[in-house]
Amino acid sequence: MKRIFMAFFTVAFLLLCPVVRSQEFSKEALNDVFLTTEGKDISFAQVLETHKGKTLFIDVWASWCKDCLESIPGLRKLKDRYTDVTFLFLSLDRSVEGWHKGREKHRLDYGEHYFIKAGWKGSAFCKDIELDWIPRYLVVSPEGKIVLYKAIETDDESLINTLNQTIQ
Repeated sequence: MKRIFMAFFTVAFLLLCPVVRSQEFSKEALNDVFLTTEGKDISFAQVLETHKGKTLFIDVWASWCKDCLESIPGLRKLKDRYTDVTFLFLSLDRSVEGWHKGREKHRLDYGEHYFIKAGWKGSAFCKDIELDWIPRYLVVSPEGKIVLYKAIETDDESLINTLNQTIQ
């Protein structure tokens, strides 16, 4: 009986332990190539380097995604509230044309916008963050550390708390 209890306790402990995530993006993710709004290739590392020293709010989204579109008003509120945060939008649209049309149609005229060329399944960035749902929000500190690995709602308490702590 004691062995059964110990086995049960061990399994329960392992299942309930939080997963420790890296605070840094993998080399493969950093080498992933995105497309700028001007049609130029840029690595994710270059994107991060451009905004070094700033708090980054990363939104992985697509214009065909209902949940992504429903989150736009919440994103605008975050943008208005956190004026010192840089917003990066990484699109998983099925085509560059769809991405441009979606940005225009939904008036996403703030932040920096990039198209993930390799798509959801082929992107090293998407694999690195274990992308399983969009929209997906991440927060990166001014030091370049991932301080919030996953949020899927713009009013997520951990997202708000992380932004508040990071900008202080």
